[in-house]
Amino acid sequence: MLQNPVEFFRELPKKICAECGQIIVEQAESYLMECDRCLSKRAE
Repeated sequence: MLQNPVEFFRELPKKICAECGQIIVEQAESYLMECDRCLSKRAE
């Protein structure tokens, strides 16, 4: 049985930052593995 695509994406687990473990709030089709805070630390 095929699952509704909206339900499929809604049920995906939250993405977690590889550095600090914080949940990443992302835009569609984002491939980042770190949150904005950790990325800004790296740029310094």
